[in-house]
Amino acid sequence: MQKFEAEIRREQSALPPIKIADGESRRLNSLANSTMDLFPRVAQFLARELERATIAQESDLSGVVRMGSRVIYRDDGTGSSREIVLVYPHQANIELNQISILTPVGAALIGLSVGQRIEFETPDKRTRGLTVLAVS
Repeated sequence: MQKFEAEIRREQSALPPIKIADGESRRLNSLANSTMDLFPRVAQFLARELERATIAQESDLSGVVRMGSRVIYRDDGTGSSREIVLVYPHQANIELNQISILTPVGAALIGLSVGQRIEFETPDKRTRGLTVLAVS
């Protein structure tokens, strides 16, 4: 048990600090909870991200990835950059680069600021790293 707890503490300390608005946090927590049966891995990942987030005032969220944000990020594995808009599941449209929060990339990006990097596990068990380059 101590080994497991130490691993969780190490994993959490390696994650970048993230910020989120209170109302957005509540809505996303509700979404994560309501989709646990349909999308257990990504819903659990989103719930963990929300749990570790700091609740911030709207005025302190400039440059932070939020719902509806246009984000440019770099895939650290390939070096390629991509511009997306982070949206709720019903708004997702891959052709318009509208990425759902209920995807591993969407859940990883929420709450990050420009320059921050995060690593996460993909559905096929690979580790993937993303760095936020711009947020608007």
